[in-house]
Parts: sequence; C-alpha cells; structure tokens
Amino acid sequence: MAIRHYLAMTPGEIRANPHLPSQIAWMACHFSPYSLRASNLPRSLPAGAVVILDDVTPICGHDPGYISEQLSSCVRKLGCSGVLLDFQRAGYPEAAALAKALAAALPCPVGVSSLYAEGLDCPVFLPPVPHHISLGEHLRPWQGREVWLDTALDAQTICLTEAGAAFAPMGRDRCPEDGFFAEDLLCHYRAEPEQERAVFTLWRTEEDLQKLLAQAGALGVTRGFSLFQELRRELLE
Repeated sequence: MAIRHYLAMTPGEIRANPHLPSQIAWMACHFSPYSLRASNLPRSLPAGAVVILDDVTPICGHDPGYISEQLSSCVRKLGCSGVLLDFQRAGYPEAAALAKALAAALPCPVGVSSLYAEGLDCPVFLPPVPHHISLGEHLRPWQGREVWLDTALDAQTICLTEAGAAFAPMGRDRCPEDGFFAEDLLCHYRAEPEQERAVFTLWRTEEDLQKLLAQAGALGVTRGFSLFQELRRELLE
C-alpha cells in the first residue's frame, strides 16, 4: 500500500513558499483562549490537504457542536482529505468527548491521537517510532485499526549503566555526522563506551525516513506526517 506523506506547515511557511509540496497539512488550529470556538482555521488550501487541530491551548468549555460546524464547513469548502486531532494532553474528558463527536460528525476521515483513539471507529494517530524498537512492535497494539503515523525526524540517547538504561530526547542539531545503519530499527546509531557507562546516540536521516515510510506503507499505515521545517533543506535542493 502506498502511504500518503503529508508535510505539516505553518501559515507563514505556506505564504513564504509559492511552490508547495504535493501533500500538506495545515499546522495548526487551536482551541481559542477567548471563545468557545477553534481558532486559526485556514481560508484557503490546496485540495486534498489535511487540517490539524491541536491542544497546545488546553480545551476548557469549548463547544463541540460549534467546532464540528467550523471544521465541517472548512473541509467541504476547501476539499480537505482529512482532519487530524493532535491531542497530546492526557486526562482531559472534554478532549475525549470532542474527539468522539468529531470522528462521528465530520465529512472526512478523522485521525485521533492514541491518547484518545481507544474505542473510536476512526484512524489512530501514533507518535514517532522510538529508535530502540521496531516499526512492527510500535504498530502491534493497534492491529486492526487504520494508522496515521507521526514521522518526525527526532533523535535520542540511551545511557547504559549498572543501574539500567536511561532514555533522553536529543536535538537534531547535535546528531553525529556519521554512524552505523540499523536495518531492523531503520535508524542510525553511534556508541561511545566510557569507564562506567556506554552512551548510544540514535537518529534518523532523510534516507532512513524514506525507508521507514516504505515499510510503514507495506504494514498498512495509510498516512505519515512530518514537519516541513525538518525536511525543507532536502525539498529545496
């Protein structure tokens, strides 16, 4: 199965790039801090784009009916191919209720983050594949569900000591220039043994990401989402 790969772009990035990628996602609509509506909805988009609604501003008394009307109108007017509910704040009953309502009401596929997708009849949006586990293992808990995958080019370190393993995220600007490719994990790595510990650095290159997307499509993932700002250099070359 061919996976559809969307690049998430801010309004500023869309305005600054007259030649847009073939598949983009509008990043991002928010819960308005001043009303019960969603804010920052797009006025124009290429046909087939995805609209992302996030919870950077926490949901608090926002009206599911009104937000459903806003998004439905936007999707129909602009010809969007889907809506992604990128809710990353756990434990909000209002977010769960809104996800359920939108998944049932919107006239397009609705991807819901794994925090709130349990029990819903909609695609589930999974976080990036951790570098230390395989793609298949990452997908296994959601077998039988359509999966949309966050394909961010993140990086991490693993520090091994007698006490165990400590995992930590790492900025991509600190990634080594070269390393070894791990075929089963679809990432690069380097190891730095020290006297009382060993530090592993794991990261994905653009080439690793393409391999990950190909394998994800073969495993049934239907959509991947990356940040335009992470892939901009490759796109402009």
